[in-house]
Amino acid sequence: MANTAAEALIGAVVLVAAGGFLAYAAQRADLGTGADGYTLVAKFRKAEGIGIGTDVRLSGVKIGSVTALTLDPETYRAVTRLAIQGGLRIPDDSGARIASEGLLGGNFVEITPGASEFMLKDGDEILQTQGSVSLLDLFLKFGSEIAPQR
Repeated sequence: MANTAAEALIGAVVLVAAGGFLAYAAQRADLGTGADGYTLVAKFRKAEGIGIGTDVRLSGVKIGSVTALTLDPETYRAVTRLAIQGGLRIPDDSGARIASEGLLGGNFVEITPGASEFMLKDGDEILQTQGSVSLLDLFLKFGSEIAPQR
């Protein structure tokens, strides 16, 4: 009988821990635009390293996340939908680029604000974009540049 009580207690502890992990994950996910947020579109030549849930940052501060990533069959560009938190106004001449957190870090979408007095609205497109840069491609290009020609 004591064995059954110990098993029940351990099971309850496991369930409480699992509930805590789920609550933490739900709080950290923050995938939607929220009640007062809006969506922007950015098209990249190369969107390697990002996916749904990737952070969108401005000046290093998370301001949203990627909610969709599709391919435009006419231009062959990666079309991303960016959920931006409400109350934040972004000038319409702003740029977006896929940046890296470091050599081993993940990628994120970085917004560089422009200086226009006109602001982007829900559904607008960020026209100035720069895709991801592959470190391997850079090394290969560098290696072929310095290799002796025969």
